[in-house]
Amino acid sequence: MSAPVLAVTGLEVRFGDVRVVRGVSYSVEAGEVLGVVGESGAGKSVTSLAVMGLLPRHARVAGSARLHGHELVGASDRELAAFRGKSISMVFQDPLSAMTPVYRVGDQIAEAVRVHQRVGRGRAAERAVELLDLVGIPHPRRRARAFPHEFSGGMRQRAMIAMAIANDPDVIICDEPTTALDVTIQAQVLEVLKKAQCETGAAIVLITHDLGVVAGFADRVLVMYAGLAVESGAVRDVFHRPRMPYTIGLLRSVPRVDTGKDVPLVPIEGGPPSPAALPPGCPFEPRCPVAIPECAAAEPALLPVAPGHHAACLRSREPGGPALAYDARESGGPALAYDAREPGGPALAYGGRETGGAVPASSPRPPRERRAVVLEVDDLVKHHPLTRGAVFRRRVGTVHAVDGIGFDIREGETLGLVGESGCGKTTALMEILELARPQRGRVAVFGRDTATLSPRERMAVRRDLQVVFQDPLASLDPRMTVHDIVAEPLTAHGGRDTGPRVRRLLGLVGLEESDAARHPRDFSGGQRQRVAIARALALEPRLLVLDEPVSALDTSVQAGVINLLEDLGRRLGLSYLFVAHDLAVVRHIADRVAVMYLGRIAEIGGTGLVYEAPAHPYTQALLSAVPIPDPGKERERRRILLEGDLPSPANPPSGCRFRTRCPKFRILADAARARCVQEEPEVRPLEGDHAVACHHAEEPGVV
Repeated sequence: MSAPVLAVTGLEVRFGDVRVVRGVSYSVEAGEVLGVVGESGAGKSVTSLAVMGLLPRHARVAGSARLHGHELVGASDRELAAFRGKSISMVFQDPLSAMTPVYRVGDQIAEAVRVHQRVGRGRAAERAVELLDLVGIPHPRRRARAFPHEFSGGMRQRAMIAMAIANDPDVIICDEPTTALDVTIQAQVLEVLKKAQCETGAAIVLITHDLGVVAGFADRVLVMYAGLAVESGAVRDVFHRPRMPYTIGLLRSVPRVDTGKDVPLVPIEGGPPSPAALPPGCPFEPRCPVAIPECAAAEPALLPVAPGHHAACLRSREPGGPALAYDARESGGPALAYDAREPGGPALAYGGRETGGAVPASSPRPPRERRAVVLEVDDLVKHHPLTRGAVFRRRVGTVHAVDGIGFDIREGETLGLVGESGCGKTTALMEILELARPQRGRVAVFGRDTATLSPRERMAVRRDLQVVFQDPLASLDPRMTVHDIVAEPLTAHGGRDTGPRVRRLLGLVGLEESDAARHPRDFSGGQRQRVAIARALALEPRLLVLDEPVSALDTSVQAGVINLLEDLGRRLGLSYLFVAHDLAVVRHIADRVAVMYLGRIAEIGGTGLVYEAPAHPYTQALLSAVPIPDPGKERERRRILLEGDLPSPANPPSGCRFRTRCPKFRILADAARARCVQEEPEVRPLEGDHAVACHHAEEPGVV
């Protein structure tokens, strides 16, 4: 074993009297990747900022962080400036806020070079262009003169990586470098990080909540909870033989693109404790499904359970570890909170429709063709004018946001609408919710054409069509109590005695009656999303439109919301239009999936057909880019890396819109390529419910 490049020992961070980080230790060697995982609030980012010396002045840091033997904790700003950017650098989560908006990207990278190297402006500028080319920025010389806001999210992150490796650092700390990116761009950024590591030989500390990324990229993993390291070891050991119940819970709450509904999600009940009010004993004990009385007496130390594998759990040394106890809690596996009620639960109280109320969970659904259509979209178009000029505005182009899409949703069915950011998913959703005459095409909700609805009919349709937005904190009025938020739709439609109804709705989504008197700020992200779902269910809708409802949530919270939506859909016979970019989540919840690319449908069909036999090269690339939280499978998979970013919807390519990034297009004969360039493919059926918009879907390609 070589000496570690970075060794952190007993690191503590206090803000006032609150210990946010409580004695974290780890080391990383040259060329090694350490993944740091855990829920929000675990102390991951604070730990990295403490090592870099970037915490605010009122933070108190203790312990040790040695870089090549040089102590960083307690070092002066002058001493830290000599290391930062040269021997140790950082890639931040949000590159737009990390880069100076008024300076060109090339100038900022060149500045990082000149601070630590004795080179002139010209040579530093050339080095900036070389670095942009290294990380895969197209036309690097021209892009070096651009400003950060002119880059896409993936390009900004790559430019941030270029700045981080400008001086060949020994350690690169990456704080959630792929969190806000599409899976295709995430795959590109991870490939850039691998390339940067090969070029510099640097050690990487990768902070992330995506266990799939860690499974495929990291050598070792450190699991943090409540400011402590609770498990550490080689990635294969921790993923295949976890010895801490918290790690087991994280792994079992992750939706997997390779299993879908075959493996149920098991959320971790409750939320992480506040650093200011930690429970006695093990901080995970209040949420632990296999806790024993001794767990509440004293906090367990991080002790070895196997060579190179450590865990902080009293039961970690039992035969089989806590995983066996975890499985043996109840026959049939862990029960979900909202399934553990009396038969039917409050879901039966939700009923009251003319159809007889809620659909029993055990009722078999009739075939799709025999169920009523609740939403039909045909040739929907939404274009936005592109204008220029401050005083006299003139039209200079058109943004083709949605350019002729069609699909339908049947009663009790979930359709997942997926694709990269900018492909038109949310625009299509908003056109449907508007319940008005579309720019072109037809939208019919419950058999009613939205173009012909009167104001009274539109109000009646809105009772049966509700929406849950991505950010519940922004969509819930912070001045109102939960009771008023949930009761507002009832009051708007003539309801009077809303108290009993609100209490039943809160119970339906797994909240307590006492929560009705609280405000949104008093809840966690997952609880706020449950409030938003309760509000959407208040009028007993038949169709729920969900716009990225779990993308901003921790994995464990996400699993609880997904299970809740599945349970409600099954019990109440709801239909969902589920808009998302996370294909693993969509596979778990959706019956059918529609893949959008640049305003068009690329592929549509039953979830099993699309995921197991994708026909469109874009779908194949999307699925190959979704990380799997299994080191064995993830490292054996073949990636299809798409080149470049999504083209501008203001200037889509001629013919097939995907051809500029299509890996199959590059291996076609000239005559076949000409067809892709000249003729736009229409969605055509393949087999059963499966349809694709590709001229060469049946021909062998790169997959």
